Amino acid sequence: MDAGQGLSTDEVQSIREALAAGRKPRVVFTASAGQIAGQVGQVVELTDPEVSDEFVVVRFGRDELPFSPADLAVAPKGAGRRVAEPKPEPEPEPAAVAAPEFVLDTPRVPAPRQEEPKVEQTEKAAPARRVVKAAKPKSPAGLTVTLAYADGEWTVAAQQGSKALAKPYVVKPAEALKMVALVDVPGVQEAVEQILGTERAEAEQQAEKLRAELAEIEARLAELREAR
Repeated sequence: MDAGQGLSTDEVQSIREALAAGRKPRVVFTASAGQIAGQVGQVVELTDPEVSDEFVVVRFGRDELPFSPADLAVAPKGAGRRVAEPKPEPEPEPAAVAAPEFVLDTPRVPAPRQEEPKVEQTEKAAPARRVVKAAKPKSPAGLTVTLAYADGEWTVAAQQGSKALAKPYVVKPAEALKMVALVDVPGVQEAVEQILGTERAEAEQQAEKLRAELAEIEARLAELREAR
């Protein structure tokens, strides 16, 4: 597979099934991954793609970093397995041949012992330090605060991503009106004021009805007291 292509939807699904079976699929970094392009890593986890585009967690060396599907491709078979090539042994330097020495009336002096050539051991070059792509901090999930009106009650709820921070709880109409006043959207405040006006009128009618009933009960009670 061309390392310049990213993971397709089917390949992401295959990786998800492999992780569920206990395997860690190998992937190769594409050019969009930066300086680590062409290197091989292992997928260890798939997080929620709705929270972040970089939901493919790859183990690279000692690090486990999130990447997007565009940064990765399925590694070909045998990728990441390198066989070390044997280093050629240095050839020994040829020994110098001493020419025979002819002397007159002098004792034969043994030729000096020839020292074996020393082969200097070169220090192994330290492996080049791999540049690992810096992990991008995940952006926090969106926060939603909802003001709702139903069955004569105003409620407020808060949710961050898929997590409910506050379940709907009842607030006073005056508090609801203050919240709506912060939203500078034409028509919203007028709609809230219309709802509050309707509720106010209904409450006044009910209060008037209760006052009339109370007056009748007090009059009946007064008659019963006079009949003693």
